[in-house]
Amino acid sequence: MAERPDLPLAWVERLRGVLDAFPECEEDSAWVGLRWRVGQATVAHAFGGEDQLFRITFRAEPDEVVAFMHLGAPYFRCDWGRDVVGLFLDEDTDWDELGELLTDSYCIQAPPRLADLVERPAVS
Repeated sequence: MAERPDLPLAWVERLRGVLDAFPECEEDSAWVGLRWRVGQATVAHAFGGEDQLFRITFRAEPDEVVAFMHLGAPYFRCDWGRDVVGLFLDEDTDWDELGELLTDSYCIQAPPRLADLVERPAVS
């Protein structure tokens, strides 16, 4: 079995810059990589795979899940959970877009009292 690479520290810091700003969103070590949760609900999980590629998984609205399925790389749908999608992380990652996706994921997972405190990206 191949070793899983550690997330580059620069990427971890970028993710922290987004996720640590959300009320009661906590970072912790996952079975592999790092995850951020609000309560017991996972907002995002970032990790290196045995294939040496980096991924982040998060929650999306049902209509967005379908869109991600059809977009293809760098997006993918996860085999667990009806609203879990992911993105391959690399040098070309659009960090602004990922920030918006993580904001949406937080608002899906957080209790309404916390989600209401977060400014969501404007829909264009």
